[in-house]
Amino acid sequence: MSERSERAEGATNDGRGTAGSDYAERLRRLDASWWRRTLNVQAPYRWNIRRHHLGRVLDVGSGLGRNLAHVGNNGVGVDHNPESVAIARARGLTAFTSDEFPTSGYAVPGAFDSMLLAHVVEHVDPDFAVELVRTYLPYIRRGGRVMFITPQERGYASDHTHVSFTDFDGLRRLADRAGLAVERQYSFPLPRFAGKAFTYNEFVQLTRIPT
Repeated sequence: MSERSERAEGATNDGRGTAGSDYAERLRRLDASWWRRTLNVQAPYRWNIRRHHLGRVLDVGSGLGRNLAHVGNNGVGVDHNPESVAIARARGLTAFTSDEFPTSGYAVPGAFDSMLLAHVVEHVDPDFAVELVRTYLPYIRRGGRVMFITPQERGYASDHTHVSFTDFDGLRRLADRAGLAVERQYSFPLPRFAGKAFTYNEFVQLTRIPT
């Protein structure tokens, strides 16, 4: 990863950004917390991913692989954090670091039906977000979809590694710059007004790659 890319992603090797082992461990602990397991809090978010029938997914910024699991491991994850990738692999998921993916054998033009960027673009500056999308678009078939998910106000404020609040307008600008056609935008799981109080309310944007 280039120095510019590391700066844009807030990535540091001391664990304060999204590239550190501390970041991956924090996500792992949160994922394994008793209340998440007992209440099955991921159920609505799993449903929200699956209902769009994304097909074979390239999950960019896949983290620990939660969304790869949501789609039944029907896809490949890419993440710049090697600790996160290692955890995803230990869970039986197919994932690579951003350095590994281009030579992995999965990096075939048009091999995926869709790309997912869930809780990714808020970690980078807007210019780098466009660069990131363009980097992986060749691996998605023509007419395929790109799905973006970003946190609303309360969720954005909950993580010190967030650097760019990206609402519906910001997501539309990103899609326009990347040459994607916006098909739908909606707030999930609660209406938009809840985003200022509920940490896990999300902006969701579905786009299409022109044929």
